[in-house]
Amino acid sequence: MKRFALVAALIMAAGAAFADPVEGLWQTQEDDGAYAHVKMAPCGPNFCGVIVKTFKDGAEYKSENIGKQLVINMAPQGDGQYEGQVWRPSNNKVYYGTIALNGNKMKLAGCVAGGLICAKQNWTKLN
Repeated sequence: MKRFALVAALIMAAGAAFADPVEGLWQTQEDDGAYAHVKMAPCGPNFCGVIVKTFKDGAEYKSENIGKQLVINMAPQGDGQYEGQVWRPSNNKVYYGTIALNGNKMKLAGCVAGGLICAKQNWTKLN
């Protein structure tokens, strides 16, 4: 039984060591005077991001957007690239989205016209 517990612990530790770099808590760039903390986690084979805290003028506040999905079904494309959708709370629209990771920095883009016109944000990983 001790051997089983040791093997299980090693498997769980290995899984955490191989977590996708997009997973974790990210701070968005300020948009319309506010920013958020977004928890990125697996959702099926892809990754989704849910708003967990919101801030305005540097102070935390309880937005109606807490708990809502901001990043939707981002599919890994390799080399820190992801494709899926993003929701912009300020206009309640969903856009084609991409993520490009570089260490603890993320470039998130929401695009229209087949990706020809994009609005971009730079996010920072908090943990």
